[in-house]
Amino acid sequence: MAIDLNADLGEGYGIWRLGDDEALLDLVTSANVACGFHAGDPLTIRRTCEAAVARGVRIGAQVSYRDLAGFGRREMEVDPEELRAEVLYQLAAVDGVARAVGGRVSYVKPHGALYNRVCRDPEQAEAVAAAVADYDRSLPVLTLPGSAVHGVAARHGLATVAEAFADRAYTPAGTLVPRRSPGAVIHDPDAVAARAVRMATARTVVAADGSEVPVDARSICVHGDTPGAVRLARAVRDGLARAGVALEAFA
Repeated sequence: MAIDLNADLGEGYGIWRLGDDEALLDLVTSANVACGFHAGDPLTIRRTCEAAVARGVRIGAQVSYRDLAGFGRREMEVDPEELRAEVLYQLAAVDGVARAVGGRVSYVKPHGALYNRVCRDPEQAEAVAAAVADYDRSLPVLTLPGSAVHGVAARHGLATVAEAFADRAYTPAGTLVPRRSPGAVIHDPDAVAARAVRMATARTVVAADGSEVPVDARSICVHGDTPGAVRLARAVRDGLARAGVALEAFA
């Protein structure tokens, strides 16, 4: 039994720092690197990619809506052709930096509002999948189980990888509870670790209403911007090890 552990990294911008990328890179197997549209800048991207390469951590391009002020978490209406070009731009930029420091982008993961949107909106999912296919059809796309991305990506010859979120609450439908709702983000390390183990071994998660929801995922995410993210990631890693689950990148 093997599972990938991913985190959102490189989300500083200019003089602003968010999260402890170095510490998280010692714990995860895949790094979702911000591409500059919701966070990140050229120097931050380079440093994050260098640190990931040094540790053998897989690099993913975390593409988003162009929304620095809202950290990519605001719903936006973007023309599909424009979104396709913007995703291609972000992917090419991070992959270029990654290759310059001895690595490469191994997968793509949408961020924030774009992530949630493409799960339910085939038109926006089509724009993202088309951009990835334009660049490199060997790159898998990370998304929720049951996401609209799975079918759309398949039509473009792209693989998809399902993921689950250890530090986020779920609805009974298997989607994430909106961040503005009480209890949407889980901060207790023991609770987060227990959820991750359940996701990896039983392939289920307990939703906010107490119901049990299937989550057949190959990767588990701990958000890098969650307060105490390093403690959460370490608790997840240790909990999985105790449960006999090997940590192994999917890409």
